[in-house]
Amino acid sequence: MKIFGLIGYPLGHSFSEKYFNGKFLSEELENYHYYTFALKQIDLLPDLIKDNPGLCGLNVTIPYKVEVLRYLDDIDGEAMAIGAVNVIKIIRCQGSVRLKGYNTDAPAFRETLEKLHGSEVKKALVLGTGGASASVCHVLEQMGITVSMVSRNTQKGDITYNNITVSVLQSADLIVNTTPLGMYPATDDCPPIDYKELLPRQILYDLIYNPEKTEFLLRGEKQGCTIINGLEMLHLQAELAWKIWNQE
Repeated sequence: MKIFGLIGYPLGHSFSEKYFNGKFLSEELENYHYYTFALKQIDLLPDLIKDNPGLCGLNVTIPYKVEVLRYLDDIDGEAMAIGAVNVIKIIRCQGSVRLKGYNTDAPAFRETLEKLHGSEVKKALVLGTGGASASVCHVLEQMGITVSMVSRNTQKGDITYNNITVSVLQSADLIVNTTPLGMYPATDDCPPIDYKELLPRQILYDLIYNPEKTEFLLRGEKQGCTIINGLEMLHLQAELAWKIWNQE
């Protein structure tokens, strides 16, 4: 039996279990299973791997994309540069277990942005400073886009939400929400920006995919903005993870 799964906390918002188990069924992969593992603390990871000898790979989500780094034996180059991991390959050989970390968020985000609107974007506001934000900023900077990170406090990011003036807000061609604000079940939440000052030429990209249209996106849509959710990025990064887990 080969087992794959998702770690994070909480996990009520995740579509990964349905996605991968559906993939296993459609590709007639018998004895392949995908489970969600809601770990209240990241230090439970070693026991999870020890107690599940069939576990071959993991996806990593909020809030452990950065914290998980200290549990890995090896880290892929791009994941190391970003400082965040969302995929772990579990390598078992003659009784030993090694964990290698990868980042598939970055290439998945890059592909969606290049395909849709990459050439139009010169400046970006990235809301949030966690692991997903690190991946997004890494890609934007590689694409030559000027990035400002926004945080709730002055110790993270370039500016705080209180410092987003109308000029700062309207100068951004792209605004990316990398926070969990608006994720199911708290669908009424959204990042605290002045939505009524948004312009139709702007693009709002929410990494959240449940609900399909978050409050962040709905408010942007009301102003005439182009809106993108995280569903295509999810599919792309999931397929990249599958390739990683199956490569020799």
